[in-house]
Amino acid sequence: MRVLGIDPGLTRCGMGVVDGDVGRPLRLVDVNVLRTSSSEPVPTRLVTIEKGVEAWIEEYSPDAVAVERVFARSDVSTIMGTAQASGIAMVVAARRGLPVALHTPSEVKAAVSGSGRADKAQVAAMVARILRLAAPPKPADAADALALAITHVWRGGAQNRIEAAIAAAGKGAR
Repeated sequence: MRVLGIDPGLTRCGMGVVDGDVGRPLRLVDVNVLRTSSSEPVPTRLVTIEKGVEAWIEEYSPDAVAVERVFARSDVSTIMGTAQASGIAMVVAARRGLPVALHTPSEVKAAVSGSGRADKAQVAAMVARILRLAAPPKPADAADALALAITHVWRGGAQNRIEAAIAAAGKGAR
């Protein structure tokens, strides 16, 4: 399974692609951060994010896209930008017919580190360990995007198998 993880943000949008399956070693395909300037109008910045996500989907052909679920923070402007970038990522993936999964920050932290309260440094260190990298990916947005992809491979892959087994059992019962 190939997963594109997206850590949405209006100024920095982390993008990371991971290959792997549950129970097998995962492999880093690519990671980067798409940046937009706060001096540009928001619609222009959203178009830049849209084009960036489209380019990554085109280049890497993921089987699924995992996006961080937006959660409330104290700064409303941060929430708005994150939600806008998240919406763009989901629309681009949905247009391509790709399954989109939303994972909460605590779910991602728990999946990669064992603790839903892990800090950014712990998450980055575990991402490096899981993907057998020489150093943690930087900036944090890059590591977070990879953590989202890892979480989806581990949790989404298992969920897909459960749903397929239920569907197969239902067909056999008829």
